[in-house]
Amino acid sequence: MPYETLAFALFAALTVASSLGVVLVRDVWHSALLLGIALLSIGVHYVMLQAPFLMAMQILVYVGGVLILITFAVMLTKKQPGVTSS
Repeated sequence: MPYETLAFALFAALTVASSLGVVLVRDVWHSALLLGIALLSIGVHYVMLQAPFLMAMQILVYVGGVLILITFAVMLTKKQPGVTSS
């Protein structure tokens, strides 16, 4: 089996597993981390397709922008233990 096919199968399985994890995990923080893994593995697929510009845009826009925005939203809205709102 050629190495390219093996790498593609590995990253395809990683993409599908992390995408399922985004939907099925109950914790929002872990869901955001799994989304980052899914988006990075899609960037690897662009490298395999010899599309470096699309890979750079995937990582800069989605991983660098959208995922950081989601992370800030999760951190700012997460309840602190022992703190009650009045």
